[in-house]
Amino acid sequence: MDIETWLKSNQFSLLEQLQSLDQVFWVNPNLEKAQQGIEKSPLTAEDIKDAEERLNRFAPYLALVFPETKASNGIIESALVRIPTMQQKFAHDFNQPILGELLLKCDSHLPISGSIKARGGIYEILKHAENLAITHHLLTIEDDYSILASEEFRSFFSQYSIAVGSTGNLGLSIGIISAQLGFNVTVHMSADAKQWKKDLLRSKNVTVVEYEADYSQAVEQGRIQAESDPKCYFVDDENSHDLFLGYAVAATRLEKQLEQLEILVDENHPLFVYLPCGVGGGPGGVAFGLKQLFKDNVHCFFAEPTHSPCMLLGLMTGLHDQISVQDVGIDNVTDADGLAVGRPSGFVGKIIEPFLSGSYTISDDNLYKLLKELVDTEKIYLEPSALAGMIGPTFLSSKGINYLEKHDLLNKMNNATHIVWATGGSMVPEEILADYYQKG
Repeated sequence: MDIETWLKSNQFSLLEQLQSLDQVFWVNPNLEKAQQGIEKSPLTAEDIKDAEERLNRFAPYLALVFPETKASNGIIESALVRIPTMQQKFAHDFNQPILGELLLKCDSHLPISGSIKARGGIYEILKHAENLAITHHLLTIEDDYSILASEEFRSFFSQYSIAVGSTGNLGLSIGIISAQLGFNVTVHMSADAKQWKKDLLRSKNVTVVEYEADYSQAVEQGRIQAESDPKCYFVDDENSHDLFLGYAVAATRLEKQLEQLEILVDENHPLFVYLPCGVGGGPGGVAFGLKQLFKDNVHCFFAEPTHSPCMLLGLMTGLHDQISVQDVGIDNVTDADGLAVGRPSGFVGKIIEPFLSGSYTISDDNLYKLLKELVDTEKIYLEPSALAGMIGPTFLSSKGINYLEKHDLLNKMNNATHIVWATGGSMVPEEILADYYQKG
């Protein structure tokens, strides 16, 4: 059945609101008990542990070549901070308090590439480099991986190429780590990618190819490049298990941070996490990892721009990557460049379907307003797309009452913890951050 026939035969009142570019809040009817979802999943807790161990092996190398990771001994991690002044501002502006405590997970300030993509993107390239070096008997997993910084290894990796398609932040993470290792790397950038990101990549000797079209074409061109060269490795943002697992490692680290802050997560102390979503890999991986740990005591919501609600559309219709926002007349034009994706990852959508509590959309205007408020209240600067999660707690308490009732959460909200995942911003040039602030 073609999409048009399908749309005519399935009347979604929410679909009309999406087409009108309204801000919507959608509760996932396919949410299951966490254990059921875990049993169905093709990926496991063991896979996440394997990814975490690999990142630990690479830590000495990262600490050596990226001095900004020295303090954390080569572990790429971000702070979890309370934002009480912002929480008070919400209560004042929306005339509605956020019950519980509001925190910001600062992936915006991750070392090396300044966004959540420093998790999955860097992990996938490290895994590829490890595989190549081990296959060619240059490395064993018992070695001190700082030897990878030597000229011998850079020369070895220079025989190989990496290709990726990106709206911006994934390209930054892949480009920076690949060039550092010695790979020849090409980043295919969609029309919405910001100029400063292209300039930064070129300054690191990364080849940047620009397109007039959106994200999907950039990915397609990356795929074509890799297919024509047996020594070229393609990072497939739409279907990569490795990217997904690199993001999922965030969960065990977050668990430790919550313990350090003496924040309890259990049946009477629910955790709500709000994750900006583009194609789905980053938020999907994080949510998957969190569900493995906290089971039914964590509630994950995706946040998308009103102009690019691809994951919400794919999940709501059950069509996943068989439908794009353009198919229903939405233009996929947003200032939230990291989220400017018209077609979701089917791989992520199907894995996350039993785990995701819901999704909502937010307008570009509100992204800018929230960006300004966060600077005014907490002196934290983010890029517009990283603010998508911020409205989540307010939407949940105003538009998500049915969800809270159904899951017996209404009387537990005073004990709740809300984590807004800030996905990018620290590498944005200062003059552009100032422009964002003025716009807000």
